[in-house]
Amino acid sequence: MTKTIRFGVSIDERLLNRFDELISKKGYVNRSEAVRDLIRNNLVNEQWESNTEETVGTVTLVYDHHTRELSDKLTEHQHAYHQNIVSAMHVHLDAHHCLEVVVVKGKPAIIKRLSDELIGTKGVKHGKLVTTTAGKGMA
Repeated sequence: MTKTIRFGVSIDERLLNRFDELISKKGYVNRSEAVRDLIRNNLVNEQWESNTEETVGTVTLVYDHHTRELSDKLTEHQHAYHQNIVSAMHVHLDAHHCLEVVVVKGKPAIIKRLSDELIGTKGVKHGKLVTTTAGKGMA
């Protein structure tokens, strides 16, 4: 386990009040936890921008499964990137709509290209890539 370091921060009172309101809404126990999460979020964003480290994420898709050949096209995209697909979950939302969540892993540029192809497939009503880290180097 690493050593915990304490440090002080000077901050405008109004900004601190807004920060306290935010962390209260999000359920943080204290400011330290919230600051650690802000730092981690920025490090994850930097990791994605660097395009050098392996990253992970999820691609969420909502579509009408009655759209002609859409399921086949989505499957083809996933097979083209099989080495980057960790898992996929398919959920029937109602008689027409499906939700698909694809867990992806790899270099950021490849993951972005894969997610763009899936989300851009004709018939997908909504899609979103949520990025995160594989956890290496995170405290």
